[in-house]
Amino acid sequence: MPDPTPPHTPPAGTAQRPLHRWRGGLPQPQLDVVAEEVPVAMRYNGAAFSVMMATPCDLEDFALGFSLSEGLITAPAQLLAVEVRPQLEGIELQMTVAADAPGAALDPDEERLLPGRGGCGLCGTRQLEDVLRPLPPIRERRTYAPAALQRALAELAQHQPMNAASGAIHAAAWADASGRIGWVREDVGRHNALDKLIGALHHNEHAIDGGLLVISSRASYEMVSKAVRAGASVLAAVSAPTALAIDLARSAGLCLIGFARESGFNVYTHPERLQADEPSR
Repeated sequence: MPDPTPPHTPPAGTAQRPLHRWRGGLPQPQLDVVAEEVPVAMRYNGAAFSVMMATPCDLEDFALGFSLSEGLITAPAQLLAVEVRPQLEGIELQMTVAADAPGAALDPDEERLLPGRGGCGLCGTRQLEDVLRPLPPIRERRTYAPAALQRALAELAQHQPMNAASGAIHAAAWADASGRIGWVREDVGRHNALDKLIGALHHNEHAIDGGLLVISSRASYEMVSKAVRAGASVLAAVSAPTALAIDLARSAGLCLIGFARESGFNVYTHPERLQADEPSR
């Protein structure tokens, strides 16, 4: 649980709001730290794609990771520019993509796509056939020691300042072969957190397939899809996976782990990726 006494300056991605805290049958006026959630409009070469409810931090990482995982660009170099435009109602991410990028084919005159909630992984999808797009098979099928995953899980909370303050933020983390956490991104939406992490790794030219992905949420099929498209070999979720997520992970070659705790975890697909010896390829 977050500290009931909020800091004077809340961490980025959070805000202070007044409340009455009831203790011992009496209300006590206080300030609480809560997660920020704002509409973020995703626009490509002037065309609207979707509106996501997101935490307004690491938006350049969000733009790149979302564009890659949603198939609007096929390589980071196709995202030519990102402009963050604060608006009265929220934030616009104006993205310029290369002419050969899929996002360049959006029709600016078409009334597009449904708004995306913080937990939405189907934002911008109207056709059923778009939901289950084929996933590329994972090429780098690395193995890791279980101790590496346990170390990453033990360290995850230390890298979640927004959640420590508010108790309402998801995290996505990348850990190396020893389990040391190198990159973390937080967001009120679990999909957004993973997109931001993917974007951050690409911005820093860091190989995703050289480590483990750890998420603080459940493993829905959208999270599996994003992890596979990013090139991850292992995705570990603190909560449960869905049946479809398991099926997709098995077919794509992703090691999917659920109910991940420092004390133990469930391996649903490709258990050969976790071995008790030194990590290898």
